[in-house]
Amino acid sequence: MTDDKLLAGRGVVIVGGSRGIGRAVAEHVCGLGAGVVVNGRDADPVQETVDALAAHHGSATGLVGAASDEGIAQALIEKCLGSYGRLDVLINCAGVAEPPHSSILNISASEFDDLIQAHLGTVFHTCRAAAPIMAAQGHGSIINTSSVAFLGDYGGTGYPAGKGAVNGLTVAIAAELKGSGVRANVICPGARTRLSTGAEYEEHIQNLHRRGLLDEMTMRASLDAAPAEFVAPLYAYLASDLASALTGQIFIAAGGFVGKFNKPTPQVVGYRDHTDSDPWSVEELHAMIGG
Repeated sequence: MTDDKLLAGRGVVIVGGSRGIGRAVAEHVCGLGAGVVVNGRDADPVQETVDALAAHHGSATGLVGAASDEGIAQALIEKCLGSYGRLDVLINCAGVAEPPHSSILNISASEFDDLIQAHLGTVFHTCRAAAPIMAAQGHGSIINTSSVAFLGDYGGTGYPAGKGAVNGLTVAIAAELKGSGVRANVICPGARTRLSTGAEYEEHIQNLHRRGLLDEMTMRASLDAAPAEFVAPLYAYLASDLASALTGQIFIAAGGFVGKFNKPTPQVVGYRDHTDSDPWSVEELHAMIGG
């Protein structure tokens, strides 16, 4: 099979596919032969993307709305089945930025809830709608988008919390669905989009560097990110049968860099058998951990 037929005949839903990384992914997988359902919150970018895909790449249709809404999430899956007769791939690329200067010191409860819903809620509702269909047919690929911000290096609140939760949910979905032939993976992309350009974004990154949260190399990489087209091929790869052995993985893609997070494993700090020992004292714990 040639590269341009890698996803021929596949039905793909791309949440957040009308802009940025999602748009680049839609163009790439459509160019590989997939039929794509493009989703976004705003009607004009969705229609413009669908028209461009249909004119230059292949088959595309759109559905407007926030996929954090259960009804929209379900409608996306039904749209794919109705348009292409199948559902092979679900790709979640939707995201919203943290409010300017947001931190635990000033964010409101409603702002935090909105961020969690936009990221974790979207992934939950779309995966919940897609998983039963994929499991019943015995195949499918779910690709969710996270961010290296889940490590906390970029500060914030609901954005890193939501992205970290996406990682955990995706790995759990992968474990649950592995026996059904359904794969679930995460990509933490780095790319230049409307959320990562402009004076306000640059000031935010420089301020993080001044505060010591970002080192010099990370700051410069954040200010000079590659176009989203560099990230899109990894999504296409994970969507394809070439990646049939990969599930439960968290990848990084930024420009020419591709990486993978190893699964966290505990490091033994101290051990003794609880059946014949007393609990650790505070002093003992301090000697092991703090000393």
